[in-house]
Amino acid sequence: MKSLVLSIVVVLSVVFNSYAQQKEITNSLYSTYDTYKEGSLKDRRIKHKSIQPLLQKFANNTKFKVAKVGESIEGRSISLVSIGTGKINVFLWSQMHGDEPTATQAIFDILNFLNADSFTDEKKEILSNLTLHFLPMLNPDGAEHYTRRNTLGIDINRDALHLQSPEGRVLKRVRDSLKADFGFNLHDQSTYYNAERTNKPATISYLAPAYNYEKDIDSVRGNAMKVIVFMNSIIQKYAPGQVGRYNDDFEPRAFGDNIQKWGTSAILIESGGNYDDIEKQEIRKLNYVSILSAIYTIANGSYANIPIDDYNKIPENDRKMFDLKMTNVSYNLLGKTYKLDIGINHTEIDNPKHTEFYNLGRIADQGDLSTYYGYFTFNAKGYTIVPAKVYPKTIANLDQFLGLKALSFLKEGFMYIPVATIPSKVKSTKLPLHIVNTGYVLPKTLRLTPGKNPNFFLEKNGKIAYAVVNGYLIDLTTGKGTFTNGLVLKND
Repeated sequence: MKSLVLSIVVVLSVVFNSYAQQKEITNSLYSTYDTYKEGSLKDRRIKHKSIQPLLQKFANNTKFKVAKVGESIEGRSISLVSIGTGKINVFLWSQMHGDEPTATQAIFDILNFLNADSFTDEKKEILSNLTLHFLPMLNPDGAEHYTRRNTLGIDINRDALHLQSPEGRVLKRVRDSLKADFGFNLHDQSTYYNAERTNKPATISYLAPAYNYEKDIDSVRGNAMKVIVFMNSIIQKYAPGQVGRYNDDFEPRAFGDNIQKWGTSAILIESGGNYDDIEKQEIRKLNYVSILSAIYTIANGSYANIPIDDYNKIPENDRKMFDLKMTNVSYNLLGKTYKLDIGINHTEIDNPKHTEFYNLGRIADQGDLSTYYGYFTFNAKGYTIVPAKVYPKTIANLDQFLGLKALSFLKEGFMYIPVATIPSKVKSTKLPLHIVNTGYVLPKTLRLTPGKNPNFFLEKNGKIAYAVVNGYLIDLTTGKGTFTNGLVLKND
């Protein structure tokens, strides 16, 4: 009995020391990230042409092997970057959905890290035990048009059975040829997911997909769960409470579920939302740390001792976040006053080339929103909604409009500014005012309904105190608020 207890103590000691060592290394990864960050990839709307010089750089480097493994429907190349000599094959693919690029950026950060002359002992352990294979943009046509599906209109992640898309066939062929031991399926998810029953966004979400309807756990799926538990323990330090666990209902058409079934320990990583991180650059950094930490624990085998039970302790994803949540606001309708909560979200509207965007605010829901949360929550108790007004004079052109002191107009209750000459290409404005055409007329009654673009003021004791412009809340006393853009609006 004593020998059994002693053996358990020794095992636990090894596990603890391994955890401590790896977390210390992770701290170094996080603090030195800027050294390896790929500076040419700054925004989310990256395209196929954005990554070609980077792929060529690694193709010219003897440490790496870069191979074209297929083409998209529109003829864009799909490439695989490999490094390492180990017997364990780890396969990572990203941007299966064209508008989900966060992990693509992180992959190039990781490749820069693997190429650098630093962390030599750790990289020796990784690259002698593993061979890493990165497919950084599976859906380049979707990336070009910043859309989820491919040119055929197919969701590639629902094409694992029929393989109707060339991109899906590439993914299947590469996985099969590698007989990958571990697979990382890298995605972005809605910024409106939260960690269940908390006001924290699900900044990173994980899933070890089920391979059957019964959600059985064999050694393949169990290993994925163990690695996820380790990644969660790492990310909690940098985004505490902001990790979710994706729903594991079996989807027989999905690649992750089938790859698990085919014998590869499949790990889904979803990049969600974060505070003041529109371009997801902090989330990109969390991907970098999370993935490298996972690779390291796979390389040294320490994940094997991690208890699977901790996987189910990660809160499930829920979808109860708003960009702005207002509570207890007074709203006058047909001569009566009502109390409302209002949840507001913003949608990105792309330009024709999908290189830039502006935001369009919408009321997502209203009523009792007590079980929902906001990236920013404002208690509007004592404040009454009042409609905005059109400024009675016309501004000559856009340059004169941009010279206006917006706060002074808002304090007077004016939010809509007529401009005589409005260039057709202008769809938004950086001022917290809306540009309208001459003769613009507002509805006689302000009606708040889900789907409506929210523009109004909040009044208290007869004084306008806050403006809600395109769904952004601005304090008219201080001028502070999270604001992105106003709109160009025209009467039909």
